[in-house]
Amino acid sequence: MLSAIPVAALDPTDPDAGAVAHYGEPAKEQRTLDTAAGLVDRSHTGVLAVPGADRLGWLHSLTTQHLTDLAPMTGSELLVLSPHGHVEHHAVLTDDGAATWLDTADAPGLLQFLERMRFLMRVEPAEVTQDWALLSVVGPQTDEVLISLGVGPMLPPDLLAVPDAKFATGSVPPRPTAVYAVERLTYGGWVRRMPYGADLLVPRQVVPTVVDDLGLPLAGIWAFEAMRVAARRPRAGFETDHKTLPAEVGWTAPAVHLEKGCYRGQETIARVHHLGRPPRKLALLHLDGIATDELPARHSPVLVEGNERPVGFIGTAVRHYELGMIALAVVKQNLTPDSPLRVGPSTARIDPES
Repeated sequence: MLSAIPVAALDPTDPDAGAVAHYGEPAKEQRTLDTAAGLVDRSHTGVLAVPGADRLGWLHSLTTQHLTDLAPMTGSELLVLSPHGHVEHHAVLTDDGAATWLDTADAPGLLQFLERMRFLMRVEPAEVTQDWALLSVVGPQTDEVLISLGVGPMLPPDLLAVPDAKFATGSVPPRPTAVYAVERLTYGGWVRRMPYGADLLVPRQVVPTVVDDLGLPLAGIWAFEAMRVAARRPRAGFETDHKTLPAEVGWTAPAVHLEKGCYRGQETIARVHHLGRPPRKLALLHLDGIATDELPARHSPVLVEGNERPVGFIGTAVRHYELGMIALAVVKQNLTPDSPLRVGPSTARIDPES
């Protein structure tokens, strides 16, 4: 039996303290997720349920996504913005025909916002994290796993292209910009097809049964995060700060509909898109790992060599089984792969594909 090493045993203050860091072989777990398929227990992720007849129109009016005609048994992504267009919450959602389910990094904070905005709407938002667990199948063999579970093959994620600046009215269809296929599970709950694999939301008490039925190698949250960083997928609270704009971290495509009706922060979204260049960008950094093999802490400053004024910050740093020490960072738009950067004692360079 592999030994599960909890994140809490290594750092009880880590946002992933409720997860397993690894099962004894972090590099092997990454390779499994990258080349085959593995199972990651993400049951520490917050989950909200929003039942009620008005739920989709209500969420449509409050968020960046076009949700009024979201079909039952489909998923998408959304953002809640500040009045100035800065990201406050990100959630991946699924509608099962009776309720909309939101998995999110800050369930209490998002629930508090939704409760304040209920007014006379027929909605009953509630946190259900204690009853429901999120598991993720990750890897290129996800379809084969879903077929063995009796729910595959599922349609791949359907993402609309982001229109050019100053696009013509009517260029963006009146539908969610990202549509994820969803199927019901016999355990209760559902499975949602995602770009990295599939998410399963199941009653918490059946998690051991689901794990046994899938029969997949287990991988810890360290492996999941390494794959996320290499794929340049942002995470709220990591690649975001108090002034993050959706376009800076690549959330326009999956989570922002550029032609829907009014919502908080819409003016900023439109202005940034039509100007064409947000002030910052998400970049993959390669760290030299020579001066130190310690990973930089979340939100460590990124500096230009010889200048102590920060030009960005580290979101997530990981040890990738092939790429070595890498990190997702949010940096100034004008930085290039040739820019001489430093993070703590390590030199850093922007990946050319960033």
